[in-house]
Amino acid sequence: MHAWPASEVPALPGKGRDLQIHDTATQGTITLAPGPVARIYVCGITPYDATHIGHAATYNAFDLVQRVWLDTKRQVHYVQNVTDVDDPLLERALRDNQDWTELAERETALFREDMTALRMLPPQHYIGAVEAIPGIVPLVERLRDAGAAYELEGDTYFSVEADPHFGGVSHLDAEAMRLLSAERGGDPDRPGKKNPLDPMLWMAALPGEPSWDGGSLGRGRPGWHIECVAIALDHLGMGFDIQGGGSDLAFPHHEMGASHAQALTGEFPMAKAYVHAGMVALHGEKMSKSKGNLVFVSALRRAGVDPAAIRLALLSHHYRADWEWTDAVLDEAVARLERWRAAVSRPDGIPADALVEEVREALANDLDAPAALAAVDRWVERQIATDGDDESAPGLVSRTVDALLGVAL
Repeated sequence: MHAWPASEVPALPGKGRDLQIHDTATQGTITLAPGPVARIYVCGITPYDATHIGHAATYNAFDLVQRVWLDTKRQVHYVQNVTDVDDPLLERALRDNQDWTELAERETALFREDMTALRMLPPQHYIGAVEAIPGIVPLVERLRDAGAAYELEGDTYFSVEADPHFGGVSHLDAEAMRLLSAERGGDPDRPGKKNPLDPMLWMAALPGEPSWDGGSLGRGRPGWHIECVAIALDHLGMGFDIQGGGSDLAFPHHEMGASHAQALTGEFPMAKAYVHAGMVALHGEKMSKSKGNLVFVSALRRAGVDPAAIRLALLSHHYRADWEWTDAVLDEAVARLERWRAAVSRPDGIPADALVEEVREALANDLDAPAALAAVDRWVERQIATDGDDESAPGLVSRTVDALLGVAL
């Protein structure tokens, strides 16, 4: 599976700062100082309805991570998956009387278009669950053979007790885990499981549903968590720098994935930091496919909204915050974009060297994009109010906003 084209990231004078970021697992801020190549895995979409503003907010957060690392003169090895076979996708295809593969391909193509328009830097490896199946099957067999997995009526489950670190990502108690498991694709009430929280590794083939050769596991398809583990271990190995996604992935997805990987390798941790973006609401409720209260990036683009304004709307909220999408949020972003473009369109301006460092400092401080926007706003206000004589300043501001915030002026 291919990703989308990369926009050029301008080089800035000097060098950026190491990233301090909130780690869900340690429940505090840590400083990440990767080697020459920083490694990040971000969980991708299930392509049956893409791309809503909640998706865009999450991928915007991890795009900022990439930009901060690139500004430190590191390379970035970014991996993202596509869950192109799963119950929600199959259910939507059945509801709409569509072929599930055509639905997945169409929505993935739309996602690529939206990411390109929003200037999100693409992953080096963009991997679908289906294409990862040949690598998933051996991992499930290894877990089973090591006693970390078991069979139940043809299905294969992971035993959470196989990982002594289980629970160390989300820090939830057993009852909270059970409730979220039931809500987010698990089956805690299934009779015969060793532990209600044990997640599915391999689902035996069902009539009328797609299935693949699972070797000694029999025909079937993979569980959700082992998919990401197989892709991450294949392309990044253990101990990569960031495992990222929305806050609703902390449990069960990232918790279970960490345990799968740690049981497979005997190493800890799977990722140095577990980073989670907040949820976006609409009309007082979390934006979600199940509720249907979605604002689609493609619909905004078709309505003539500049993608740069959409991105500024996302940047106006801290990535870890839960917030609500409103017309006012977008209107403010459109007005800000107009002010910024007017300011940098002048032939000269007030010096901007200090602004570059302000934006760097804000983003290195747990991706504080609102503080970065405020710094640019202050420069723009002075630029409009003052006759400057620095011919290089407008261009430097444009490059800074493009390189670090992903907004083309």
